[in-house]
Amino acid sequence: MKINFKKITSVFLSALVSASALAKVEPSKDKKLNIIFIMTDDHTTQALSAYDKRFISTPNLDRLANEGIKFNNCFVTNAVCGPSRATILTGKYNHINGLTDNAKVFDSTQVIYPQLLKKAGYQTAMIGKWHLGSTPMGFDYYSILPNQGEYYQPTFIENGKHIQEKGYVTDVVTDKAINYLNSRDKEKPFLLIYQQKAPHRNWLPAQRHLGMFDNSTFEEPSNLLDDYSNRGRAAKEQLMNISKDMWDAWDLKLASSKDLDSIAKLPRANFVDAKDDDFTHANDKTLDEQRFFEVFDRMTPQEKAAWTKVYDKRVAEYKRLNLKGDELTKWKYQQYMKDYLACVVAVDENVGRLFDYLEKEGELDNTIIVYTSDQGFFLGEHGFFDKRMMYEECLRTPLLIRYPKAIKQGIVSDALAMNLDFAPTLLDYAGVKIPKDMQGKSLKPIIDNEGKVLAKWRDAVYYHYYEYPSWHMVKRHYGVRTDRYKLIHFYNDIDEWELYDLAKDPKEMNNVYNDPGYAKVAAMMHGKMKKLQKQYKDTNPTEQ
Repeated sequence: MKINFKKITSVFLSALVSASALAKVEPSKDKKLNIIFIMTDDHTTQALSAYDKRFISTPNLDRLANEGIKFNNCFVTNAVCGPSRATILTGKYNHINGLTDNAKVFDSTQVIYPQLLKKAGYQTAMIGKWHLGSTPMGFDYYSILPNQGEYYQPTFIENGKHIQEKGYVTDVVTDKAINYLNSRDKEKPFLLIYQQKAPHRNWLPAQRHLGMFDNSTFEEPSNLLDDYSNRGRAAKEQLMNISKDMWDAWDLKLASSKDLDSIAKLPRANFVDAKDDDFTHANDKTLDEQRFFEVFDRMTPQEKAAWTKVYDKRVAEYKRLNLKGDELTKWKYQQYMKDYLACVVAVDENVGRLFDYLEKEGELDNTIIVYTSDQGFFLGEHGFFDKRMMYEECLRTPLLIRYPKAIKQGIVSDALAMNLDFAPTLLDYAGVKIPKDMQGKSLKPIIDNEGKVLAKWRDAVYYHYYEYPSWHMVKRHYGVRTDRYKLIHFYNDIDEWELYDLAKDPKEMNNVYNDPGYAKVAAMMHGKMKKLQKQYKDTNPTEQ
């Protein structure tokens, strides 16, 4: 038989090339895992299709759920930006880590989990929204947005230096993340904290997404027109109601090109210095057009032209319809949803970009990827926008984790998880000792048990909100939630209790605290509250 050596050689060389290609993308089995912690600002589960398919498709984020684990019941300790971030970094409640509200500055001398990972040999980077008032510590590299950050032409503080970038903030944050990953030492594991501004108020979409939902009509919450009957003062006295508290220009983009042209001609000396964290101006609607102009003016001339072409149509519709009362509230809800969801689309696209990069580098499956938000958000439920309250829409936050080496695909867990648990969980997966003073628990045992609740797992979560008086004027309150019931105490300038049976009343419309039929439940929940306050060392909750 004649042997075709030329053919054999060709096949052999082809196999070598294939093996070489595989070697470039397949991670070593003994290589230490990388960590990417992705967090957005105010991204609620209602706007993430892995949880809720009514409004939007988020295929890249859904991939994390499909190829990993989705926690249905992940809750925050305090539903406002800075305090949530402080809890995540420290694994401690805000009365312990000191950042009870956004006006405070985070104490950078305390231990945070990135420092522990750095000591364990990880390269560490913090990119995007920081919002803690301090300089990031424990990172080899940081590039953060000052304060809340800007959507267009955003400024960053990069290792102490102020840099203004061109483009849309969600894209720029991802560019920086990928550039960092390109420049890292590829022989060492990394922790990348990648945190987006979007979809934070005032919901400015990317240029490519302007008007993308203009032909859409979104399902209204059944309680969009909630009158707060059988609720107390806290629900009635807030300033985050779509009908009366959304600003025409800042929130709803009801400033025409003519309005903006006239504002542009005003002397800058006439502008009020109303910084985001200065709540004395928080609810001052006389600053509405000025505040919007300040963000609009960051756009390039081409961007401004594209923007006004889309939003002048909205202004014209608003004037033409001349709606009043409930019909105006419904119209405002639709405009709010269009802008909010367009911001989410850019987030999802950019998560996809990051996945593509990791896949090309052969690091995707060697990286534990966590996706969450600093809290949930109201999308018209109870007539609200914003967060802060212990009601379900903002108490709950998304939590998706992918790591195919240790997490099976498509797991769904109903275990009670908390943002308090993120630091211990990441340290646990990295094989780093969890400090005893961290108050959260590692979620790894739940994940290893394929999401099923463990016998000794928590049966309730504890919440405490402090930021009053401030933005939106939500009363101070603390509370406890089990798998079925929720007890809330509003305090400071009021003394009111609310109790909800979430099985019978999932939308929290009927406060049963004074219902004799729930007396035993109320007593049980008071007992759980006292136990958790003792456990978390919040035994004088009204003294903060």
